[in-house]
Amino acid sequence: MNKLRLHATRLFDGHNYSDDQVLTVEDGKITAIDNNTADVDQVLVGLTAPGYIDLQVNGGGGALFNDSPSLDKIKRIITAHSQFGTTAMLPTLITDKIEVMSQAADAMAQAIKENVPGILGIHFEGPHLSVAKKGAHTAGFIRPISEEEWQILSRKDIGQILVTLAPETVSASDVQRMVSLGIKVCLGHTNADYKTAQAAIDAGADGFTHLFNAMSPIQGREPGVTGCALLNDNASCGIIIDGHHVDYASCKLALKTKPAGRVFLVTDAMPPVGTSETQFAFFDRTVYLNDGKLTSTTGELAGSALDMATAVANTHIGLNLSLDEAIRMASLYPARYINQEHLRGTLSVGMQADFVVLDEQLKVQSTWIAGQAVYSKN
Repeated sequence: MNKLRLHATRLFDGHNYSDDQVLTVEDGKITAIDNNTADVDQVLVGLTAPGYIDLQVNGGGGALFNDSPSLDKIKRIITAHSQFGTTAMLPTLITDKIEVMSQAADAMAQAIKENVPGILGIHFEGPHLSVAKKGAHTAGFIRPISEEEWQILSRKDIGQILVTLAPETVSASDVQRMVSLGIKVCLGHTNADYKTAQAAIDAGADGFTHLFNAMSPIQGREPGVTGCALLNDNASCGIIIDGHHVDYASCKLALKTKPAGRVFLVTDAMPPVGTSETQFAFFDRTVYLNDGKLTSTTGELAGSALDMATAVANTHIGLNLSLDEAIRMASLYPARYINQEHLRGTLSVGMQADFVVLDEQLKVQSTWIAGQAVYSKN
C-alpha cells in the first residue's frame, strides 16, 4: 500500500483553517489528519486547500475539445488546467455535429476506463439551444433532440453527464427523461420566458449555465431565465468571474440573492489557457485574445481565457468575498452540484486527496490529484 505523509504548514479543509497538519494519504485517499510533524515525506509550504473543480471547460493547453475529440485532447486539457489548481473537470463539447458528439463520447469513455486523473465526465453544451441566444455557438448545428442524441445521452460509460439546453427547444418530458438517466440538466443559451424556464425546473432541471450570459434578462414584467435562476433556491448557477463576462456588481447581486452554496465558479476556458497563444481557429471563425478577453471575428465573446486560480482570486479580491467562501465556490459547491461531495470538495478522512497549495497571492505552487503531484511550480 502506497503511503505518504504530507505536512501542510497551513490547511483549509473546506470549513476551517489550522496550522501544521499532516495528511496521511494511502491509495489516493486521506486516511488520517494529525499534528505529528515527525517523519513526513514532504512539507507543503503555503495554504493547502481543496482542489478546484471546473464543470465547464472547452479547452486548454492549445487544445479545443471539439477539434477532433480524443483521449489525447482530454489529457492535454486537464494537464493545462492542473497548473492553475484544477483537480477535477467536465470537458465541455460546444454545439457540433452528431458525429463529433459521438467522437467526444468515445474519447470520454476511454478516459473513464483508463482513470485519467481529474476527469469526471462530459458536459454537452448544446446542441439544443436558442439561436437567438447562441453566443459563439454555430447556428447551423443547433437542432432539436433526436434518437441519435438519446443514444449518446443514454451511455453509462462516460461518467457524469451534464447537458446545457434551452427549455424552449426541449420538452419538459425530455428534461424528465434526461434526469431519470442521471444527467444534470442546466438551462443556458436560452431566450425562454420565465414560465417556460420554470417548467423545466419543475421537470427536474436544477442548474443554470454561466449565469447572466446568453439568457433572457430579468425585467419588471418578465423575469426571464435570469429571474428564474435567481428565484429558485434549490437550483445552482455556474458563473464566469473574469471581469469581462459579468459585471462584478451583478456577481454580488447573485451571491446576495442565492442561498450559500448555490453559485459555483466555472472558467468556460478555451485553448489559450496554459499557453502563450493569442488566437485560435474556432469552427469557421478565428478567436483573438486581447486584454484577457476572447472575441470572435464575428464580434461576440467566445469562451474565456480564465483559469480557476484567477477565478478564485477575482472572487476573493474583486467581490470582497472571504477567501474560504471563494475556495468553496471552486471546490465544495461544484462537487455538491454533481453529487460528488462524498469524494471531493473538502479535505477530511475518507476523501480523495485532491488539493492545491497556494502562496499568499493565491498563485498555485503545486496541484495534487489522488495524492499524486500533477503540477509543481518548482
